[in-house]
Amino acid sequence: MPDEERLIRRARECDPQALAMLYRRHVGAIYRYIHLRVGREDLAEDLTADVFLKMLEGIESFNYRGVPFAAWLFRIAHDRVVDYFRHQARKETVSLSERLSALGEGPLAMTEAALAGERLRQAFGRLTEEQQQVIVLKFGEGLTNAEVGRLLGKSEGAVKSLQHRALTSLRRFLEKER
Repeated sequence: MPDEERLIRRARECDPQALAMLYRRHVGAIYRYIHLRVGREDLAEDLTADVFLKMLEGIESFNYRGVPFAAWLFRIAHDRVVDYFRHQARKETVSLSERLSALGEGPLAMTEAALAGERLRQAFGRLTEEQQQVIVLKFGEGLTNAEVGRLLGKSEGAVKSLQHRALTSLRRFLEKER
């Protein structure tokens, strides 16, 4: 990807336009990845900001080797999420009434949606890190198996296998919850 390589070279030289372009290209995907992992908008915004701060701090040492720049950012995002959960003193929860008021529907529908979302987040959290990444990149970002493979350094077949195992595990976890 020669265009990306030139952009990264400019960013390493602290070109503000190149840095802004890298940010705009990747901020949405990084935010969605983090939000899916932590389940809170405010926290996802903070951790996304941390990822791009780390990008700014480390861009000079980044060497383009043909692997998409997004792979480096997803690794930073993963590390920030792991650090957050590692240092969290207690699990922060949003009260049921806050969730209900945020949804803006009837009480029964809101309760069902909140509980379904929580069950899905819990099931997702039981997947391996690689399975989570494949699911986020495939279904959250809409990437093809080949694109996911390039980002994660895996073959297309390995991505298909991880996706299949992840979906099977999710189905099994969610069926147990019923």
